[in-house]
Parts: sequence; C-alpha cells; structure tokens
Amino acid sequence: MKTKLLFLLMGISLFSSTIHAQDEEEQEEKKKFSENLFTGGSISLAFSSNSFLVGGSPVFGYNIAKWVDAGVVANYNYTSYRDVYSFNDKLRQSVYGGGAFVKLYPVRFLFAQAQFEHNYIRQKYLPPNGGASSSTTDQANSFLIGAGYTTGRYPGNGRPFFYLAVLFDILRDEFSPYTDVNNRTIPILRAGIQVPLFQGKKDKY
Repeated sequence: MKTKLLFLLMGISLFSSTIHAQDEEEQEEKKKFSENLFTGGSISLAFSSNSFLVGGSPVFGYNIAKWVDAGVVANYNYTSYRDVYSFNDKLRQSVYGGGAFVKLYPVRFLFAQAQFEHNYIRQKYLPPNGGASSSTTDQANSFLIGAGYTTGRYPGNGRPFFYLAVLFDILRDEFSPYTDVNNRTIPILRAGIQVPLFQGKKDKY
C-alpha cells in the first residue's frame, strides 16, 4: 500500500513539474516574441520639375532575424502637379493607404527595402485661368524598392535608431503618387525612426 502511495505521489510530482516546465517555456516564447516587436514611422519627400510630394508613414513590425525586419505600414501623402494637361494647370492629390514591407540588413548600417502599397487617391484638378475645378477618386498599387542607411541597428539592445532611404516605385501605375505627370518614377527620400518594444537596454552583441 505504501509503495502504491509512493508511486502515486511521484507521478503527481512529475506531472506537476512537467506542467510547470511547459508554462515556463510558453512564457519564454511569448517574451521572445514581444521583444522582437517594433514600431516607428517615417516622413517622405519627393519632387521633380513639375511635381511635389510630402507624407508620413507609421509602421508596426517584427524583427525576424538579426538581418531582417518585416511589418505593416500605413501612409498618407499629399502630392501636387502642374502643367498636367496644359500650361499652368494644377492637380492636387490626397493619398492614403497601407501595405507591407521587408528590410534586409547585409551590415548593421545598410539595408535594402521592398514595400508593397495599395493607395486610395482623391484628386482635385484646377484648370488654368481660374476655370471650374473638378474632383475624382482613384486607386493605385505601388511596389517600392530601394536602399538606405541607419545610425546603428543592434537587435536586442532596446535602443531606437534612425534611418534614411531612397525608394522607387517600379510598378508605375497610371495613378501612382510616386510618378510625375509623364508617368516617370521619381525618387522618394524617406527619413524615419525605428523603436523596439518591450526590450530592456542591453550591451551590443
């Protein structure tokens, strides 16, 4: 009887230890996941001889590895064009949308970026000589690729960093906010900050 009771107590103890170990592993996995999350955002600027763009893009992402980040982005851009259909006319656009991005870091201070966006566009056309304006709405996909420089990205140390990138829309949709009036892609200068979430400051690895 005592032997059976001993085996029963040992079984209960082993079961409790296993459950406790599983709970610790799950908590550790959740901790590791949260420590790889980041947020931030950027401002964009682009211009050519007859176009101008300014905008902002908040982001939320995940540090997949020491050399790759991925996430989602929302964006708002204001664009202005002139001499679109005739001399001295104007076209103004409010553009909002979102998408997803990936950044690859061959070294800590350099990265390559690819970003897909779907944008909703509200246009206002202003003909020359004070003619009546007209408004339309459109949609456009963009696929931005480019490269940039960071002030120092050290995954795990909890410190934010700044970056500067130049991107180009290779899709060149008819209504893309990243092309000029002749549908030529224009370089987008993007400056931003990336802020790790749920990370304590640690020494650089």
